[in-house]
Amino acid sequence: MSTEMEEILNETVPQSELEKFEKKYNRELQSKSLSHTSQFEYAWCLVRSNYANDMRSGITLLEDLCRKNPEGKRDYIYYLALAYTRLKEFSTAMKYVQAFLEIEPNNQQVISLEEYIKKKMEIEGLKGVAMAGGAALVLGGILGIGFALAKK
Repeated sequence: MSTEMEEILNETVPQSELEKFEKKYNRELQSKSLSHTSQFEYAWCLVRSNYANDMRSGITLLEDLCRKNPEGKRDYIYYLALAYTRLKEFSTAMKYVQAFLEIEPNNQQVISLEEYIKKKMEIEGLKGVAMAGGAALVLGGILGIGFALAKK
């Protein structure tokens, strides 16, 4: 797996930076002069938080920006893909990656993210198969014991 992509996905926002952009965002929001830039900066911080609730708030802000400001859609889609990947919601992340690649098909960073997500989905799929297989073995064992006891 791409260690560069893992570094990007594991990068977290310093608390002081998050607080700085949160204050700016709230100040502009209260004065009804919220700029796309301030909303994006705050969302960008939130999706790099250690907390799932912050990441989800960042996703909401980015999705709002996609609707309101199509000029920045490329950046918003990229950070939405990163946020969903960090939340391990790989199928949703993949939708955003594919949407980005429709806009810019040769972007190596996004191609790397796509490969990362595919590998993670493969691993998760294998874990699911192994767990289902393990559960079937346990169930089979219990039924086997039940039949053996019933015959006695």
